[in-house]
Amino acid sequence: MNRDNLNKNKMKIFFVSILTSLITLAAFAQQQPVVINLWPNGAPTSNGLTGDEQNLEGGRVANVTNPTLTVYPAKNGNGMAIIACPGGAYIRLAMQHEGHDMAAWFNTQGITYAVLKYRMPNGHHEVPLADAQQAIKLIRQHANEWGVDPNKVGIMGSSAGGHVASTAATHFTSDKDRPNFQVLFYPVITMDDKFGVSLLGKNPSAEMIKKYSNELQVTTQTPPAFILCSADDHTVPCDNSIRYFQALTAGKIPASLHIYPTGMHGWGFKDSFIYKREWTEELEKWLREINKQ
Repeated sequence: MNRDNLNKNKMKIFFVSILTSLITLAAFAQQQPVVINLWPNGAPTSNGLTGDEQNLEGGRVANVTNPTLTVYPAKNGNGMAIIACPGGAYIRLAMQHEGHDMAAWFNTQGITYAVLKYRMPNGHHEVPLADAQQAIKLIRQHANEWGVDPNKVGIMGSSAGGHVASTAATHFTSDKDRPNFQVLFYPVITMDDKFGVSLLGKNPSAEMIKKYSNELQVTTQTPPAFILCSADDHTVPCDNSIRYFQALTAGKIPASLHIYPTGMHGWGFKDSFIYKREWTEELEKWLREINKQ
């Protein structure tokens, strides 16, 4: 091997070493997550499920009987916190691309981020909402520990998780479980025949359909919303997002709706979604504005 090749190899080793060090530093910059049992003394409601939790392909989980909140505290927090509710048709949870994969990105913005592993309804419609409301309360209870402003706690959800999030934003019982803002990825909003079965069961009453059709539950106290969807989504059509946006704006609630031409359903934080740069930039800007309020 001549001297030039030897020097080139040394340089390659040097740059690889530097790159590895930077990656390691970036990993340590994100604090270790904290996993909290949502109901350490037992949940007040039951979904009737038993047996072991099921780990499915693609980072999905099912048969959740022990709901948890995995919290990623921001190292230099700006006071904001976001609780993510992954989707999965009220049958399972897409914990990775609609949950944990976003942690580092939110942390770099100074936002404490939490992923809610909530229980499926299994014929008990009140269960997912109870878990979401408990998660909001827990973040506020630990606000000092994680550097969170109790008045800057948001709820986020994707698909059916978007229904959980928008339900938390419209069915809160007090300031303790009311989110201060909501972020919804291609959310289920309306409880029609297609989406109502998993939550409400077969042949739900008109009263229950209305109760969980969240575009009908907007009030002056509903928090501001950032909503995203794809025009070619045939799983959860954008009509859900549009109806909710219209209800919010009719009620003079600040809302931002972003409809991308393509992408279909379930893209979450995936790099394969060609408008990822656009939505991340737009959401980041919106969150900065919310934080100023």
